[in-house]
Amino acid sequence: MDFAIETSGLSKSFGHVCAVESVSLRVRHGEIYGFLGLNGAGKTTTIRALLGMIRPSAGSVKVLGQVIGPNERGPWRQVGYLVESPAAYPELSVRENLEIARCLQGISSRNATTHVIERMGLTPYADRKAGTLSTGNLQRLGLARALLHEPTLLILDEPANGLDPAGVVEIRELLASLAHEKGVTVFMSSHILTEVNRLATRIGIIHKGRLIEELDAEKLEEMRLQRLEIKTRNLEAAQSTLTQAGFTVKISDTTLILNEERAINAPEEVASILVNAGIPPFRLAVEQEDLEEHFLRLTGERK
Repeated sequence: MDFAIETSGLSKSFGHVCAVESVSLRVRHGEIYGFLGLNGAGKTTTIRALLGMIRPSAGSVKVLGQVIGPNERGPWRQVGYLVESPAAYPELSVRENLEIARCLQGISSRNATTHVIERMGLTPYADRKAGTLSTGNLQRLGLARALLHEPTLLILDEPANGLDPAGVVEIRELLASLAHEKGVTVFMSSHILTEVNRLATRIGIIHKGRLIEELDAEKLEEMRLQRLEIKTRNLEAAQSTLTQAGFTVKISDTTLILNEERAINAPEEVASILVNAGIPPFRLAVEQEDLEEHFLRLTGERK
């Protein structure tokens, strides 16, 4: 299969510090790949290697079927990117910054600049100097430059950085429409886990430089840990009763937690035991951890 992004054993060290260790990615055409990791996990280093900004210590990188290396041309006319903080000429206006980018990209139509300004909601700021923009609008300018030449692959490092909640939703909808309607491949790192969960069709989790999990969003939904949560007026008595019935029960704040498959698959049995013991639950429900909980558990940040 031909992949939009393919790395094999990608590693990068800075002196004695290994930032990325043997990362092998396969990103299919037209998908939205969410690349998750804590600060310092290796997300930005991986992205910089994908874009040829740094040379890997080991391994290989292919983007849109082309090998990325010091003597390779690369498929950059088909790639839009935003890495770390967006850069702009502070004394030039939004429009002037994008006009320079348009000329460098060899785009003949001046309408491209106007179109991307409108698309990114920058019309009210088009003639404002970039150096006076808010963090959110500077981020919009960086995204506008990434989209200017209508790339087939977008590589974005924290695309929602600095945006207000409405802007986050707007960017989410934009990226979804590009993928679903135009077949654009989106590779995005993010720490806003709920947004990734809503948007990504595949998710990779990198931790301490290693890719520790990679799965489809549907599979993630299946793999999240489920638990039976119970609230009753006498937690200690309920815990003792269920323990005697063979269940492993934890108390978390004002809730009993049962993680066993037996309890999750037959909550009515648990309810009957408590009712018969004179400790009826006033809340009993099977819950599922969200992406944040899954992520923190997997990386060992929450036990």
